[in-house]
Amino acid sequence: MTEEKPIKCSFCGTTQSSESPLIVGPEGHICESCVRLANQVVSSWGRKREITEPLKKPPIPIEIKSHLDKYVIGQEKAKETLSVAVYNHYKRLAAESEAEAIGMDNNTVEIDKSNILLLGPSGTGKTLLARTLARIVGVPFVIADATTLTQAGYVGEDVESILHRLLDAAEGNIGLAEWGIVYIDEIDKLARSAESSHGVRDVSGEGVQQALLKLVEGTSVRLNEKGRRKDSEGQILDTGNILFIAGGAFSGLETMVDKRLQPERTGIGFHAQLPEEQDAPGDDIFHETHPDDLKHFGLIPEFIGRFPVIAALEQLDVDALVRILIEPRNALVRQYSQLFKYDNVELEFTPEALRAIAEQALSRGTGARGLRGVLETLLQKTMFDLTSHDHVVRCLVDEAAVRGEEDIKQITEDTADHEGIVDQDSVRQLHG
Repeated sequence: MTEEKPIKCSFCGTTQSSESPLIVGPEGHICESCVRLANQVVSSWGRKREITEPLKKPPIPIEIKSHLDKYVIGQEKAKETLSVAVYNHYKRLAAESEAEAIGMDNNTVEIDKSNILLLGPSGTGKTLLARTLARIVGVPFVIADATTLTQAGYVGEDVESILHRLLDAAEGNIGLAEWGIVYIDEIDKLARSAESSHGVRDVSGEGVQQALLKLVEGTSVRLNEKGRRKDSEGQILDTGNILFIAGGAFSGLETMVDKRLQPERTGIGFHAQLPEEQDAPGDDIFHETHPDDLKHFGLIPEFIGRFPVIAALEQLDVDALVRILIEPRNALVRQYSQLFKYDNVELEFTPEALRAIAEQALSRGTGARGLRGVLETLLQKTMFDLTSHDHVVRCLVDEAAVRGEEDIKQITEDTADHEGIVDQDSVRQLHG
């Protein structure tokens, strides 16, 4: 009688036993370990297909900028810089994903990611640019406020909370979250002045910059489920492919840049050369920003080095604010006109009124954010009284109404053809 051969796993050769049962197939056997490994491999394939589907052909820079133009007025240099940076980032990810699927070549050049730092006054469109970029590419996007972050172990949110929010935005898909965009706002608030840089434990300034270093550069972070212990098992998220965009107003940086650009004058006494009167720093002074300027401002060199792409935004003038009122897809004039349409009333602005609104917003010093405040104050009384008048079909806002010299004109049905009315198409033509 011949001895039966032991049954082994067709993949790894493990012998069948009570501790290692095997699954019988038509052509062989497979053990539990190989089943788990095969499941991981197949899941990885499916995840890669799911992630790379929208990024197999990333939009080219000119297409990205064209889409940004629909939502953000002006800031041409910043939009070009961002378009190129985002295109290169996701082109790299798509190429690496394809290389992994067919097998990585040892001679393949590995390209590091380039995070982006946005500089510019408040209300110039930094957050809007980041949010619009994420919408173009179609990846998860979160906005984090740097002022709420603290070092681990202190009261407040630690830097890993950003990744929890990104995973929530990806609906729990860890692979999709690893391709997301994180925008860290108010990054300039983490800067420390030279007077307070020694001898004091800083939990929300330089300490947070140091805590962000590995996260921004790329590291594997274990995300524990909410409510569980820190040492409990959780999902591991790799931040190496997450694009980080940091933005801040950096108030006072323009003075540092201007001082560096001005020639130094030396000499003392009666015969010393008198300094000429210097003009105030121009609106484009942020374009001359050097890493040393950011270091003097209070950012640590290691943090600056992890944001090699610097995009500067310019201060908005009256003409730009007028365009913001009427040109973007979600322009404020269109938003308030839609609110009035719900009550079957047309809201109209004269070109002079639009310019007066822009001038008032500019005087507030809050950029484009000031436009909504001006419009709310201007239209509040009209919106309050409108529902009490059944025969009003149009409301005309002219320059006198914006300056508070007259009330907004409410036109009824029998006076709707008044010659002073300017329709919205005429306003758009006048402003290009």
